[in-house]
Amino acid sequence: MNIMQIMKQAQSIQAKLKSSQEELAKMELTGESAGGAVKVVCDGQGKFKSIKLNASELSLDNDTAEELEDLITVAINQASEKASKEMEAKMKAATGGMNIPGLGF
Repeated sequence: MNIMQIMKQAQSIQAKLKSSQEELAKMELTGESAGGAVKVVCDGQGKFKSIKLNASELSLDNDTAEELEDLITVAINQASEKASKEMEAKMKAATGGMNIPGLGF
């Protein structure tokens, strides 16, 4: 295999990775607990999108359920952002700052 074939193959892989990442970002996957009283939606990359609490099944009033949804959403998003920053720092350290396609940093 010559260098041109390798470069062409690398570009093809990079395009496929980008396409896959875009598809995963558009997905919505739902997890449930307590018989559907708690529902969480993430994208295909595992990023949190939303939480829905069924107030009546959890013995909450609607305002309390909405307030809890907001508080939980903020906490999950903060933790996710911190995790992403840590992963990015570790990956940059491991790769010497090189941008490697598909790693997402």
